Amino acid sequence: MADTHRLTETASGVRVISESVPSVRSVALGLWVRTGSRDEDPAIAGISHFLEHLLFKGTPTRTAIEISEEFDGMGAAFNAFTSKEATSLHARFLDEHLDEAFSLMGEMFLEPTFPDIDSERDVVLEEIAMYEDEPSSRVHDYLSEAVFGDTPLGRRILGSAEVISGVPVETISKYHASRYAGPDIVISAAGQVDHDELVALTEGLQPPHEPATRPEPASPFESGRLVFADKDTEQYHICFGGPGIRRSDERRFQAAVLDSILGGSSSSRLFREIREERGLAYAVGTYSESYEDTGLFGIYVGTREENVSEVCRLVGVELETIMSAPVCEDELRRARENVKGRLVLSEESNMARMSRLGRAILHDLPVLTLDEILAKVEAVTADEITALATELFESGRISSACVGRDEELFRASSAEVNGALAA
Repeated sequence: MADTHRLTETASGVRVISESVPSVRSVALGLWVRTGSRDEDPAIAGISHFLEHLLFKGTPTRTAIEISEEFDGMGAAFNAFTSKEATSLHARFLDEHLDEAFSLMGEMFLEPTFPDIDSERDVVLEEIAMYEDEPSSRVHDYLSEAVFGDTPLGRRILGSAEVISGVPVETISKYHASRYAGPDIVISAAGQVDHDELVALTEGLQPPHEPATRPEPASPFESGRLVFADKDTEQYHICFGGPGIRRSDERRFQAAVLDSILGGSSSSRLFREIREERGLAYAVGTYSESYEDTGLFGIYVGTREENVSEVCRLVGVELETIMSAPVCEDELRRARENVKGRLVLSEESNMARMSRLGRAILHDLPVLTLDEILAKVEAVTADEITALATELFESGRISSACVGRDEELFRASSAEVNGALAA
């Protein structure tokens, strides 16, 4: 199952990576830049995400309507996203449209003209308002705030309504010019694509040559903190978590298996104990985020007020158990196969292949073949799971976040995971 990717760096510093999949007729194309909300100071919090929206609003040769019509005329599926450390514009289309799609996406990415900014400003403000009404999503930002404080990693990607309401075009344009530079841009593609043709198209781009400055190293809190948001909700939306591992850490394969064991699958410990055995929640699970120099692990549960104390107790019990007792071989085998299966299934998607390649090159990681990744997952041992769990889940480091009605109830219940949180 050898991968067939090729990598080229152009004279402008843009890196181009592609993987040929001869059995398909489509191409997944992504334009990536190493810029996200982590690169913002509080005065411009949310500008990376706002800029992503504005990429679709017009270029020197195309209006917003013409951009949409051109994508639709190719039968393309297109979108963009912003994370804390990256922005990506991506599309999937028939292979015969590569030249046309690249021309369109390249102009959007590097030459936005920011017309009609106020209407899109209102769209983003509506997105922020919608997000405020979704406590099951908002609570994850509160956990980041608890772990990283008032830093770029602790603030939400959408930013604040106050900033978005007033940030001028000149500031956005200056930010774009300073961040979308050749050495920080990656072009990735997977599917029925010719690498040399993709490189030739990329050489026609003219981004700035000077790379952007990198953000300061993150310093998560060494002891747990509690963040509570008072909201009259039917459920309490609860997160526990703390500092995780950085993106390049070789233990990321162990972390994936640990996640599957603890809460990342339908047979995981938290899912089985809280939902299946006791019926205390509908949604329960674990997740992780990895950044350039640190990371975040999280546990989420949505439950009714009368169940909060018991849910927190069970989370504390499961964390203590996975640190103190080795994982049995059957559970470890099942978790490894779960991780491997999800990886292999994702490789049947050109978009997933393109994203894996783009992220790796953007963040200066080695591009492992699928077989190499599977081998690393298969090599994870029970002792490694215990050691990593002991490092991550040491109770004094765990923070908590909640959206609900009664802070004192949640604060007292959080003590089941980290006694210091009750103070």
